[in-house]
Amino acid sequence: MHYENIRQERKGAATVVTIDRPKALNALNLDTLNELVHCLAEMQHDDETAVVILTGAGEKSFVAGADIAHMQDLDPLEAGRFARLGHLTARTLEELPQPVIAAINGFALGGGCELAIACDIRYASENAKFGQPEVNLGVIPGFGGTQRLPRLIGKGLANELLFSGDIIDAGEACRIGLVNKVFPQEELMERCLELAEKIASRGPLAVRLCKEAVNNGMEMDLARACRYEGDLFSLCFASREQKEGMQAFLEKRSPEFKV
Repeated sequence: MHYENIRQERKGAATVVTIDRPKALNALNLDTLNELVHCLAEMQHDDETAVVILTGAGEKSFVAGADIAHMQDLDPLEAGRFARLGHLTARTLEELPQPVIAAINGFALGGGCELAIACDIRYASENAKFGQPEVNLGVIPGFGGTQRLPRLIGKGLANELLFSGDIIDAGEACRIGLVNKVFPQEELMERCLELAEKIASRGPLAVRLCKEAVNNGMEMDLARACRYEGDLFSLCFASREQKEGMQAFLEKRSPEFKV
């Protein structure tokens, strides 16, 4: 499929997916969301991609939010469809078997922040800005922000951002756990690729099961989640990967994992 609003590029073991609407600060409209969902759905069957990196084009914006010019005249039914498409996009990111790293290279506001928090790991540049400013527009977050943000940073901090509509810088986002690490702009993608290569060198099945255990277990009570983890742990012992990893450890050599 030819994409108008996103780009894909293979870099080593990673595929970099770039939202490419720099004149609109990479804001999300229907076409962009549909293209992103299609692209990510194809990734589910791409065994050569160990890690997905999601970023925005240019040096100003990751995703500045949903496209307000598109949203302004929506009626309630149209707004509901738009929200469901945003939810599908975020859920597709979460359900990818590969880890997803958000390379947040500028504004991550509204729907952009919601996309970022649906990723597994968030690295930000020093000029990145974060927020859920929807209340300034007379609406609430519509792509999962009221649900994922409290789960990520806690109810009190999430409520402060949601109710105030305030925008915070990368340092504050790192302090409250919204992002993992902050780097100079020129180092951001390099650092993301370094992490992707490190992840790719680990057992691919084990990495994917870790993601599955975390994402599914977070919605369970602790006892049930631990049983679920135990089931996935035992499943590893049916794999060649486990045999190779443990044999390599005993032989004091690096493992040679195969997809």
